[in-house]
Amino acid sequence: MQYSYPLSSEWNKQEVIDVIHFFQCVEDANEKGILREKLLTAYQRFKEIVPSKSEEKQLCNQYDKATGYSCYNTVKKAREMSEGQKVRL
Repeated sequence: MQYSYPLSSEWNKQEVIDVIHFFQCVEDANEKGILREKLLTAYQRFKEIVPSKSEEKQLCNQYDKATGYSCYNTVKKAREMSEGQKVRL
């Protein structure tokens, strides 16, 4: 797919890498499955970079529209699962 990730010019290089990693984990969960812990760890780092709920919603909405995947539903499903399970939507 050809799309660009929603990013902020205020982030440093490592933060950009970590946010892209979270979005890629969401893609993996929707396309092939990903370990619950890997997704939730990536989300936790994403929240360290984007602590504001409104900014999170804005970024995730942009991502959701571009990809057709839902960050919210993916993370929600991961939280409902048991440790060691694969998230697959």
